[in-house]
Amino acid sequence: MDLKLLLDWRLHLTVIVTSMFAEWIGIVRIPLGPGTLLLLPLLYAFVIGVLFNPHLFSAMGKVIPKPVSNAAGPIILIAILPFIAKFGSTIGPAIEQIIAAGPALILQELGNLGTMLIALPFAVLVLKMGREAIGATYSIAREPNIAIISDRYGLRSPEGIGIMGVYVVGTMFGTLYFALMAGYIASLDILDIRALAMACGVGSGSMVAACSAALAEAVPASKDELLAFAGASNLLTYATGLYISLFIALPVTEWMYKRLKGSRQEVSHENS
Repeated sequence: MDLKLLLDWRLHLTVIVTSMFAEWIGIVRIPLGPGTLLLLPLLYAFVIGVLFNPHLFSAMGKVIPKPVSNAAGPIILIAILPFIAKFGSTIGPAIEQIIAAGPALILQELGNLGTMLIALPFAVLVLKMGREAIGATYSIAREPNIAIISDRYGLRSPEGIGIMGVYVVGTMFGTLYFALMAGYIASLDILDIRALAMACGVGSGSMVAACSAALAEAVPASKDELLAFAGASNLLTYATGLYISLFIALPVTEWMYKRLKGSRQEVSHENS
């Protein structure tokens, strides 16, 4: 990575102006049905950042050149570290509440299997996808999941193409989706706020940050507890999620794909 690119004044000025503008707008609450949609400064910064992306809008290459944009991309992993460190500092004081949650905090990891149970039938039967559906739906497609697919099939395989497609989309829009969804569901008051905090821990630093921040804003009185639960959940996802993906999710996805593929072919023969 060229350090000169990261020190480009246009990049830093854009980041500072974007951050100041997002904070100036502040938190916007929009009544939506029985709940309230929370729009956080992180959302505005994300949208503005997308508008400045020269890969999406070539004209923006004059403001942020593509080489500078490419060099700045990996910095998100570094920028999110202070927030992850804050998670760690909140887990200790809330350890009694976390232990009191009992099996719920561990078993919630099984919720990540929902990507397979819901998305795979849709991908195969509705979108008519091939083996790309295996890589795309067996997990939430973060770095550890990519490593499994790379080792098992290779990233140039249909499965590799599927998981990389979801990874890119998740990187671009996952944070936005999590921020909006978490705040709105919290406002409905149909689920325990601690359960929603656990659901934030999906193994993505930016996603868990956006999700937990939205929940903390929705219930300010429980901010520290919510951050602790989200951080503990994210830690468990890293610790156990890899094994669940490798030994449960991927084999079951393979099995389901073969059954769904057979069902689709039978329907096609009947229609012909």
